[in-house]
Amino acid sequence: MKLDRYSLQILAELQRDARQTVQQLSAAVGLSPTPCWRRVKELEAAGVIRGYTVLIDRQQVGLHLRVVVEVNMREHSEELVRRFERAVAASPQIVHCVSTTGQADYIMTVLIADIQAYEQFQHDTIFRLPGVAHVRSSIVLKEIKSETRLPVPDSSVTEARRPRRARR
Repeated sequence: MKLDRYSLQILAELQRDARQTVQQLSAAVGLSPTPCWRRVKELEAAGVIRGYTVLIDRQQVGLHLRVVVEVNMREHSEELVRRFERAVAASPQIVHCVSTTGQADYIMTVLIADIQAYEQFQHDTIFRLPGVAHVRSSIVLKEIKSETRLPVPDSSVTEARRPRRARR
């Protein structure tokens, strides 16, 4: 799907506040409500907008500890990797997991109540994940930046990248 300046503005606005009305959104991006609503529906249908969610303060719900976990696999067979990734996906405490190059095969973020709960989680879950050979855990001391918004390009940037037509 080609994203023009209105679509990019809609995405930026919805990331800022997904609860705003179509009227508020249309005023913010400079479209009338009906075309604005149509664009939102097109962005949803195309999978650009994957869903809507609420942001929760993890401390307020007792998840005081954030742990970054590096995992190395003992082997990289397709079946073992699939089993590992399914087990990770099934664990609600693992909120983020990426397959990486470099020293670790996977880097995960775990949110949990405290260090004792993490130790138990490590023994009950992480060490039992299929194919795990080595685990390195780093306790996060301070969160410097945690952003959920994607850096949607400014429409002026995308306009500047478009090739200009030759004048006749």
